[in-house]
Amino acid sequence: MRVHLNATDLIVVVACSLAALVLVGPGRWAPGALPNAGLFALMAAGPLVLRTLEATYPSRAWLTVLADWWLLPVAVLSHGWLSPVVDTLNPILKDAQLVAADQQLFGFQAAVELGRIVPPWLNDVLLVCYYGHFVWPLVLGVALYLRAAGPTSEFNEYLTGLGLLFFLNYAAYSLVPAVGPRYFLIDAFDGPLRGVALTPVLDSLMRAPKYARDCFPSGHTGTTLLVLFYAWRFSRRTFWVMLAPGIGLIVATLAGRFHYATDLVCAVPMVMVVAGLALGLSRAVRQREVERAARSVPVDAILRP
Repeated sequence: MRVHLNATDLIVVVACSLAALVLVGPGRWAPGALPNAGLFALMAAGPLVLRTLEATYPSRAWLTVLADWWLLPVAVLSHGWLSPVVDTLNPILKDAQLVAADQQLFGFQAAVELGRIVPPWLNDVLLVCYYGHFVWPLVLGVALYLRAAGPTSEFNEYLTGLGLLFFLNYAAYSLVPAVGPRYFLIDAFDGPLRGVALTPVLDSLMRAPKYARDCFPSGHTGTTLLVLFYAWRFSRRTFWVMLAPGIGLIVATLAGRFHYATDLVCAVPMVMVVAGLALGLSRAVRQREVERAARSVPVDAILRP
């Protein structure tokens, strides 16, 4: 029996293990530290347990599917467990510095200016697009997975990129915590975010998450750009379907008062780094598989003149 961990599995194991170690070590004093450490440890153990079960029971296809998609529950659930990690690493909000950066780079606060010119009906549309953050990564992943009825090099590279992005993004949230313009610049707006029908409901839902210091850099922008990048490479149909909603999603990060313009700017190099690392890891894995296949050729299969 051989247990094989891919790059995404290793990212999950390392990232969740580091978070658990922070919470049982220097951060054990933080509220909720030990329960959250247990949850992070559970997520870290997931790939190890699932891949072992997959190797033990190769006929159980659902184990393979669950192992291949383990990143999904990790990314969704671990976001809500970051508070004690941030309390440990850097509990001081950095909104003032981000406001100053926006002022220095652009000369204005984008969220405030958009609040004066975006009509209510457009806010409804943009916030619907904003919630696409939870849809488009899954849409592309399912499209790539179903195309070959299982994981391929394209799917694995895509999931590796997403895993690296979430890891770096959550690390940045922990080191540069900020609550965003909707809270920090509340006095600069003329009033609540205006909409025709959907905006009040959708905006209120985004005020309910357990962790709200998730401003820098913009995870919504980074994820959207990364999904668009892989959609262009691997699934052009998905790219064209999500292009307009994806642009609306990025605009909504500012119009919805969730992010500073600096958050969007800094998401771009993060995506470039992640895409480059994922590509390099994918090529290294394929090269190793080629070399392994070459070494496995039996001696008597070599024809000599």
